Formats: sequence, structure tokens, C-alpha cells
Amino acid sequence: MGTTTRVTVTLPSEVVEEIDRLEKNRSRFVLEGVRRELLRRRREALRESLSTSHTESLELAEQGLVAWGEELPDEEAAELVDPGAGTSVQWIAGEGWRGAGG
Repeated sequence: MGTTTRVTVTLPSEVVEEIDRLEKNRSRFVLEGVRRELLRRRREALRESLSTSHTESLELAEQGLVAWGEELPDEEAAELVDPGAGTSVQWIAGEGWRGAGG
């Protein structure tokens, strides 16, 4: 886990009492809850990002990944692009990314 930082959190007494009934280590309980919430928020942000068009993504979609890779210097393209890997997708306005052809 690395280093730790002490923080002060104010909670209603009844919440602390409920935590104490369930868990001996309050810090661990709060840490687990915070980690779950952070993960939930990251996933939600990713869902939001995937459902929203991004200008740079639209440009790449219109240009095509293979064409984009061909514009890269050879040494960069070899590291970044494998046209045979992955699944073909297509941006559909108002719907988001979908598998190509459907």
C-alpha cells in the first residue's frame, strides 16, 4: 500500500456505532468503502466517456486506424498499431461505438 496519510472524517454517531458493530478496524472499513466508491466513479466516468463522441476519436474513425498507423514513423507504428488485433468498431452518432457491420 505504500505510505499512509492520517485524515479526520466526521460521521454521525449512529453511523460510527453501526461500523463498530460490523468491523473492529474502522480505518480498514472506511478504506474499503472509499476504494469501492473510487472504482464506481472511475467506471461511471468511463461509461460516460464511451457514450460521448470525442473529436479526436471521430477524426480517427473517419480516417481509419490503419491509415492513421501508416502515417506514423515506422518505429512508432510497430509499437502502437497491430491492424490485425482487436475488433472492428464503428462510431454511430447518437448510439456510440458499435461492432462494425452491426
